[in-house]
Amino acid sequence: QVQLVESGGGLVQPGGSLRLSCAAPGSIFSKNDMRWYRQAPAKQREFVAGISTGGRTAYEASVKGRFTISRDNAKNTVYLQMNSLKLEDTAVYYCNIPRTLFTRDYWGNGTQVTVSS
Repeated sequence: QVQLVESGGGLVQPGGSLRLSCAAPGSIFSKNDMRWYRQAPAKQREFVAGISTGGRTAYEASVKGRFTISRDNAKNTVYLQMNSLKLEDTAVYYCNIPRTLFTRDYWGNGTQVTVSS
């Protein structure tokens, strides 16, 4: 069973920073794109950022310029560096391996990020 383990969430003041990490099994990490999603209370889960196996990145418009996704293939870990955090960034953040033609998608259990003064 594939297990994605997120860490790094917490409580931070507006304007602060956090770095999320997501560790995945080495057998699949290097072969797959990785994504971060988030879900705020009473809202649908939304895409935040993604990174391809080749390092190409994509961001949701509201986080572009503030968040940076990266991956360390030696550590089988994807990161989300979040700077200039805003109140509206408060959500549970999920790590995701997207579905492909041959494999299902996988999700972590999520890590809570709370931005509050």
